[in-house]
Amino acid sequence: MITPEALPETGHERRRHLLARARTDGHVGVTDAAAELQVSVETVRRDLKLLEAHGLVRREYGVAYPVESAGFESDLASRESKGAGGLLPEKQRIAAEAVQHIDDAETIFIDEGYLPQLLVRNLSTDRPLTVVTSSLPVASMLAVRPSCSVFVLGGRVRGRTLATVDHWATSMLSEFVIDLAFLGSNGISRTHGLTTPDPAVAAVKSAVVRASRRRIFIGAHVKFSAVSFARFAEVPDFEALITDTGLVPSEAHRYAELGPTVIRV
Repeated sequence: MITPEALPETGHERRRHLLARARTDGHVGVTDAAAELQVSVETVRRDLKLLEAHGLVRREYGVAYPVESAGFESDLASRESKGAGGLLPEKQRIAAEAVQHIDDAETIFIDEGYLPQLLVRNLSTDRPLTVVTSSLPVASMLAVRPSCSVFVLGGRVRGRTLATVDHWATSMLSEFVIDLAFLGSNGISRTHGLTTPDPAVAAVKSAVVRASRRRIFIGAHVKFSAVSFARFAEVPDFEALITDTGLVPSEAHRYAELGPTVIRV
């Protein structure tokens, strides 16, 4: 709770506080924020609407989620400790659905991030697979399985996500032909494609798109219509987009018109 003397005095300070809270907690609720800041619900809604117009948050149903950008990216530890931004059940369902689409793939790429780790937990422990990944946590989870051969992309390790980037990673990918890639993003838009805050990460993901025969997007509904800094793929590059039921059917249909099957779980 904010002490009376520490309450924001201007609209700019109030919006800066709301953005900081969204980035720290993974989301900010309109009602709770109004009580904390001792302002009306309508005032908070107007502030969040302005932040959304500036591309900093995404609003829905009384909650605003931060949009990761070139200047802000949440780290892996915060995603895990905060229950994946309040969307843990949804992400668990997405992960469970995703593994059902491996079909006859023998080599798969698993992206960096918290949701890909949930996917790993749903993989069959006895199915032989060759897994390529840029994620050190994903590699460590799979390396102990006798049924898996694991290839970790070389390069610089980003401390924020514990994933590898730069030309060593993209060079390795140029030598592979991968049956299926599971990829996430910080934003997916019908107009701007799939985006992420860091161009180095985008370069790796783009190389994965080129190296893979099949591609499946996995991500919660809050990623849809969000736009980050660096583009790495277009929506038609994917055979399927797996998300949760928070993506309304009409919007899912608009994405499906671009080519991929949209699966809401």
